[in-house]
Amino acid sequence: MTAETTAETSAGPPDAPRARRDVPWLAAGAAFLAMLDATVANLAVPDLHADFPGASLSGLTWVITLYAVLFSALLAPAGRLADLVGRRALYQWGVGLFTLASLACALAPNVPVLLATRAFQGAAAAAMIPASLALLLRDMPAERRAGAIGLWSAAGAFAAAIGPSLGGVLVDQFGWRSLFVINVPVGVALLLFGWRLPRADRGSGRLPDLIGTVLLGGGVGAVALGVTQTRDWSWTDARTLALLIGGGALVALALWRSARHPVPALEISLWRGRQFALANAASFLYGTALYTWLLVGVLYLTSEWDYSILEAGFASTPGALTATVAAIAMGRLTGRVGVRPAVTGGGLIMAACGLWAVTALPPDPHFVTFWLPIGLLVGTGMGMLATGTASAAALAVNPLQFAGATGLNTTARQLGGALGIAVLAAMLPAQAVHDDYGAVYLFATITTVGAAVVGLLLTVRRSAS
Repeated sequence: MTAETTAETSAGPPDAPRARRDVPWLAAGAAFLAMLDATVANLAVPDLHADFPGASLSGLTWVITLYAVLFSALLAPAGRLADLVGRRALYQWGVGLFTLASLACALAPNVPVLLATRAFQGAAAAAMIPASLALLLRDMPAERRAGAIGLWSAAGAFAAAIGPSLGGVLVDQFGWRSLFVINVPVGVALLLFGWRLPRADRGSGRLPDLIGTVLLGGGVGAVALGVTQTRDWSWTDARTLALLIGGGALVALALWRSARHPVPALEISLWRGRQFALANAASFLYGTALYTWLLVGVLYLTSEWDYSILEAGFASTPGALTATVAAIAMGRLTGRVGVRPAVTGGGLIMAACGLWAVTALPPDPHFVTFWLPIGLLVGTGMGMLATGTASAAALAVNPLQFAGATGLNTTARQLGGALGIAVLAAMLPAQAVHDDYGAVYLFATITTVGAAVVGLLLTVRRSAS
């Protein structure tokens, strides 16, 4: 008998209701919307610049970064809030506010209003993620949890990967406002079907620490802004150093406060579990590579290969399909073989694709011989990592901690994504050349190697009970 860690995943109380057939689809729909908007705006920056010529390109990238920062900062508190007010209640509020924020984004008359509504949208998405997975897993029999996580992860992986291609089509045909309009009918449908769900019992206690949440969001935002502005200010500029040091201090203060607060913004006690901490480390590295890879790809296609936004969007589609298939397949396998093959295997596949891009990135279009095969392979790696990291986090805790654990794990991935986008903005000058893109791909490769190494240490698996 090896010393592998087996998660405590009892099937819940004997009188737990049978899982409803519509719950997996409602949970997957919320995950799809939240993750789609993390990447669908990647191709909107040129169109936004055409509508708002007075705004700088680096400033417009905050349409992407601000969503990621608010999303990541509020995920963990939202996980605790789901346990307090009820999974169904938070799901409904999250989807409803997300739908309203999407409509407000589509109607934004200027950049400041757009940024404000995108921040609000990111906050609502933070409520949707832990509530949706907790809704899915709380009453799910133990033997079906790994497969359910696979479906939920597949929805998120497909959304993140299809975002640039769908965004390209919509921006080309209807303009950037259509990126947010499409969320409205989907959100309304989720609200209507979600209203039929039975109300979950509320927990007891107080709301998560508001001050700690503000400190975390401010710290992450300051670090992301500091890294982004290095392109204009340089790393040694006093303003850059102030943002980086100040942001780091705010995050440290949020962690210190969470370690002592009775209802912390970050439930860092979960990190005392070695497997959960490793799952978060792998998720952070995966998020850094994922968002960097997706954004640099569309920038390279449009800048170096002179693809139109529509062509760049379609060129990114094959990877979204393999990401979905891989996520679902690994969800079915992790219950039997554990999460290590998914995390390490997916990381190595992405790293191999990164090395291929660094060494053979062609200056001229080579779709069939380069972009298509590398897209299919990297999509497979993304899908494996998405399911592997989510499964490792959820299966490493007991059912009563699903919402909090999901919030923390997705926070790690979104923090990595915010860092990845900020690093990309810092590494790519206004007039980027071929080697600049190669350097970004190298950065993504290094982070995926790190995720693969962390995956080797993961041993959590579903118990047979």
